Amino acid sequence: MARKYKIEFFEASDPILYTPQSLPILEHTDKVAFGSKIAAAKIEPHPNGRNVFSVSSALAGELRMPAFLTVLHCFQNSDILMLGPLVGIFTAGFTPFENRPAGARSAWFAKLLSAQPDAGVVPFLFGEQHIDWEQGVITGYFYGRAGWEKQEVPFPNAIYDRLPNRKSEKLVNAQKIKEKLENEYFIPWYNPGFFNKLEINERLFQDPDVRPYLPETNPLTSFHQIERMLSDYGMVYIKPVNGSLGLGVHQILYHHASGAYYCRYRDTGNRLLKFSSLENLMNRVFSKKQWNRLLVQQGIFLVTDGGRPVDFRVHTNKDGDGNWVVTAIAAKVAGPGSPTTHVRSGGLIKTLPELTENPEQQEMYRHALETAALKLSRAIDEHVEGIIGEIGFDLGISTDGKVWLFEANSKPGRSIFNHPFMKACDLLTRKMSLSFAVYLTERQVQSPGEMFP
Repeated sequence: MARKYKIEFFEASDPILYTPQSLPILEHTDKVAFGSKIAAAKIEPHPNGRNVFSVSSALAGELRMPAFLTVLHCFQNSDILMLGPLVGIFTAGFTPFENRPAGARSAWFAKLLSAQPDAGVVPFLFGEQHIDWEQGVITGYFYGRAGWEKQEVPFPNAIYDRLPNRKSEKLVNAQKIKEKLENEYFIPWYNPGFFNKLEINERLFQDPDVRPYLPETNPLTSFHQIERMLSDYGMVYIKPVNGSLGLGVHQILYHHASGAYYCRYRDTGNRLLKFSSLENLMNRVFSKKQWNRLLVQQGIFLVTDGGRPVDFRVHTNKDGDGNWVVTAIAAKVAGPGSPTTHVRSGGLIKTLPELTENPEQQEMYRHALETAALKLSRAIDEHVEGIIGEIGFDLGISTDGKVWLFEANSKPGRSIFNHPFMKACDLLTRKMSLSFAVYLTERQVQSPGEMFP
């Protein structure tokens, strides 16, 4: 496993690299790489016996290595010593404002890039307009003590996809850039795309190890289908196939005693409407042209907190060995009258100890959620194309103690980390989403044919 070292710079007109005393260097190593740039250099153990990398200004300039770096990893391959990894965070929606390059998302990107010393990587933000294909460099946005600053750097060792929405993902230029950097430059691109709810459900349903976590989920086709599922489950949810943030989610219930149908949803506020028939409900709430973009899902009667349904956000990340680990768990309590537990609908975030003071109950929830999330992560990793390094799950626990998967997110929201007791998990998830690039770079160095046969 690659080691993390401190790095410093010194003035010299020759390309020189002094290596940490504890790092054995292969005999014929005479080149240094940073991202896609490679330079010949004099490589020697540190003359003062220190356990740091010392890079001459001449070498740093040739490699386009930012002078504000403090920590990074190293990898050895044949006659090349690679420093980094250099990680490009690809997104869209840039603005002309230097202090807010990504608009409202700039604050979150600043927090992400601030995890650099903990992750030991060199992260920068960029979009399609920042690539100079002829020179093989990218004008990237870095974030440090002085705030945002631009610097030209080589093409990175790995790219973390943080496109903001499905619309930007479908743009032809974004797709072409991904294909070119992967297929021509052999740069691993991780967490590409947004998950399609129906597609994920269909693929996971083929895996007997995770099938028990899946509520019945179907494309919306007919009134009869909804009636049948209401008869089976007492409640269903109608959702956009490609929705997010709880937008467009409708809860449908049938009340046997009165023969009435109820629809709970949110627009400008939380709504509860009553109808005499399912047909009236569907015609009033949904337009027929929406149907091919909707799914209907089995309703689950969940554990509650103060009479309000609770589900759970569970984050998983791959660690330095490429194994899935759980990095955050939080409960989400539905707002009064809301069909979802999202904060924007009045929901509350709670830690497990806040949800229940019973230590045995806490441990039961934790164990059940971790077991489910890890099994689901491995299954998605196996059945979905692309390199996946993090997933955010919305899981429920029914009143009989069974865990259910409501949604898997390739670019999970981060509202749970606004909770004051979730700050450590916030840092851990940011750190691991970046340090996954260390694992990818090491695999590239040791077994390049594995990722790009």
